[in-house]
Amino acid sequence: MDFRGKKYERGSNWSDPEVVELLQLWADESVQIELESCLRNQHVFNRIAEVLREKGIHRTGDQCREKIKKMKLEYRRIKDNSKAPRGGRTWKFYEVMDRVLTSRPALAYGSLSGSMMAQQVLQGSMVESYHHQFTASALPFGHSQHPELMEIKCEEVNSDDHSLTPEPPQAMSYQQGSPEEQEMERAFLERAQNDSPISRVEIPIETSVSPSGFSEPNMANSSRIQNVVPRPGFSALHRLRKKRKGQRLRDPLDDLLLKTLTSQRAMEERFLQMEERRFQRDLDVEERRMQLEQRRFELEREHEFRMFNVFAQMLSILKQSHSGSSSSVAMPQGLDFSQALSEIEGMGGRGSNLQEMRVRPLAKRRIDMHSFCNPSGFQRSPYLSARGNFASVFQGSTEEGYKAYHADKYDEDKNPNGIINFGTSENKLCFDLMSKRLTQADMNVMDPSLLQYPDWKGHLFLREEVARFLTYYCKAPAPLKAENVIVLNGCGSLFSALATVLCDPGEAILVATPCYSGITQSIFLYGNVKLVYAYLDSKITGTSTRPFQLTVEKLEKALQDARAEGVTVRALILLNPQNPLGDIYSLSELRDYLEFAKRHELHVIVDEIYMLSVFDESATFHSVLGMDRLPDPQRTHVMWGITKDFAVSGIRFGTLYTENQDVANAVASLCYFHGVCGPVQHKVAQLLRDRDWINQVYLRANHARLKAAHTYVTDELKTLGVPFLNRNAGFFVWIDFRKTGTFEEELLLWKRFLDNKVLLSCGKAFECSEPGWFRIIFADKTHRLQLGMQRIRKVLEEREQEILAEEKEQPCQSDQDGKADSTDEVIFVSRHQDPICASSSSLGDLIGLLQQQMRSSDWLQKNTAEQFAQEKPEIYDMFSKLVGKQ
Repeated sequence: MDFRGKKYERGSNWSDPEVVELLQLWADESVQIELESCLRNQHVFNRIAEVLREKGIHRTGDQCREKIKKMKLEYRRIKDNSKAPRGGRTWKFYEVMDRVLTSRPALAYGSLSGSMMAQQVLQGSMVESYHHQFTASALPFGHSQHPELMEIKCEEVNSDDHSLTPEPPQAMSYQQGSPEEQEMERAFLERAQNDSPISRVEIPIETSVSPSGFSEPNMANSSRIQNVVPRPGFSALHRLRKKRKGQRLRDPLDDLLLKTLTSQRAMEERFLQMEERRFQRDLDVEERRMQLEQRRFELEREHEFRMFNVFAQMLSILKQSHSGSSSSVAMPQGLDFSQALSEIEGMGGRGSNLQEMRVRPLAKRRIDMHSFCNPSGFQRSPYLSARGNFASVFQGSTEEGYKAYHADKYDEDKNPNGIINFGTSENKLCFDLMSKRLTQADMNVMDPSLLQYPDWKGHLFLREEVARFLTYYCKAPAPLKAENVIVLNGCGSLFSALATVLCDPGEAILVATPCYSGITQSIFLYGNVKLVYAYLDSKITGTSTRPFQLTVEKLEKALQDARAEGVTVRALILLNPQNPLGDIYSLSELRDYLEFAKRHELHVIVDEIYMLSVFDESATFHSVLGMDRLPDPQRTHVMWGITKDFAVSGIRFGTLYTENQDVANAVASLCYFHGVCGPVQHKVAQLLRDRDWINQVYLRANHARLKAAHTYVTDELKTLGVPFLNRNAGFFVWIDFRKTGTFEEELLLWKRFLDNKVLLSCGKAFECSEPGWFRIIFADKTHRLQLGMQRIRKVLEEREQEILAEEKEQPCQSDQDGKADSTDEVIFVSRHQDPICASSSSLGDLIGLLQQQMRSSDWLQKNTAEQFAQEKPEIYDMFSKLVGKQ
């Protein structure tokens, strides 16, 4: 048996002979003296266990201590309650425990006529043998000599647990004492027989120095024990024990030792607390140092980013002066996440330089630095993939402003100096109507089927209601079918799903800009699909009749330029009404766009999410689903959702209608990731079913409120002298701040608005080709519109003063008033620069800005030509050859 068990093995069973051996050692007077005099007694029981192991009883010190503790508890229970142990029999060890714990002479177990007889173990003549037999040097657990141990005479003992009784050795004979002592012994044994009728094992005990191995240096009281005179008898021995016990209790050394240990423990705890405080303080200091270092690093990266931004704008102006291309590819074919990440590192990292940017073609390095991603302070994370690293920096001014708005949101009572959000396209005018309708009794249904998985396309009752709703409001010539309806959690998810099932990674989708900025994020992050931009401008040229008009010629040119660069275009996106322009396409325009897509075998994704937000009766909306015949119905897919038209942007619900069942099934397979919960599907179905409330209550109130808010904002813009595009759909006005000459100045103006607690969306976020355009959302309450326009007025007045001061210093400025680019749809009241003069002036401003940026840092010292040649020798050699040819 392996005695090296667990620390506490409470379930270990002891046989009666083993208990006898344990009691023989524990009952020794020297052992008791040491147990009572020390604060920690584990070492005593460990030594008792060693003696037991030499006798063939394998027990640990913890087991010995636990057994003695249990026997003490049993003894106290019997003594306190005057009860017999379990089973109704007298406990065989009670007398031994009683004599030890009450300082009475120990008992020896023996067999006399089947009963237990007690003998007085220590007699006067045995005192000398007491010191001779068990001296400290004779113990097996600390010294070399091994004296004869006590012989124990054992018999079988009746016990509740069956145990093996070892062969009893010969009993030791003891020298008898005086006649008085023998008489006392006989009386004592008679009482013992009455108290313990059960047959017991005889335990003659010879007393010596503690078998636990304590020595005189460890135990001062042991010297007094060894000098004891021969014992006079039981009474004298009993009185001597009580006297010594009283002396030990009154010993001041015990109190002093206890106080010393307590003080030491308190000092150790105090020391540990001080160490913890010091360690925490060091951590705080290190954390602050890391924060300062990170901030310094971010500022340095931001400075480098501004410099490269200036470089990019200079090259863009130089290229525009040589060729006036109207299209560009946002991310060319073959530029995957890893390459895009390398592009970002090239713009924002330390290894970038002007020579590398000059070597690469302009179209190959077009990654938008304002709306596409923000490489400032970028570091590749070892925990992310290339796609994950790119997604972590995939943010622009819209995302940055949205985070700032939520961190400091305007509230009339709690935060009157917070940011007013004119940048996020939300309808905040009809919360009262929608909250009342969505809390009525017919909405609050919790059917078991709504709590289970639905058809991934959506519950059938909802798709049937969507089909009827679109048939009615899109004025479809024939009833639409529920099997062609798919439900997802928002139109952003629809863009992602359609891009994934229609395009392979690296392919592209054509879209006219300026356009809704969320499309880029929706189709690129999931499907690695790019966008090809057909740029619209404010000039009225060719077949266009209004500013930013989308024509087939512009789509054709953008498509051909993309194919010339090796980009495969799979689809065309149409926004109707258009965001951010507010344009509404006529039926003839829609037919031309669809015919163009059919000629080139392009899918057409039509987003009609603002179709019920046309607030002026003079404007008429035409849905693609309302056309008598679609040029290519298998490649035409229409999107709509309740987010905008019903002023519930917090309820993510979008629906797709397509007659192509292959596309429908492929998109439906992705609905597993973008599904709408059952209770929301029920509420939406009930809402769409209530035509009377929609027509008579909601749409009337919504259109009236939108028109009033639009009128207020446009009147304020006229008062401020700000040109804008006058449209009658959506929640936005496209305004002209083109006194801003560059995109860098546009971004600075956007930040100035944000610093003055009003959030707008700059044109670069919508991929506008002309710097200076902004989108403002007017679908808000009157008091917020008033306060927001006041803050805009303040920024514009400060900027106007700065521009006037600059005009006095620049003689190249034209003094002629700008000419209206269209009819009364656009109000132009500001002056425009001559294009040639403006270009040269902008280039001069960029050069000056670049010089200022270089002077304000040690960038040139850190990024030398020699260092670049060592880091990227291949690019440096290519650049050297290019310079040599020129």
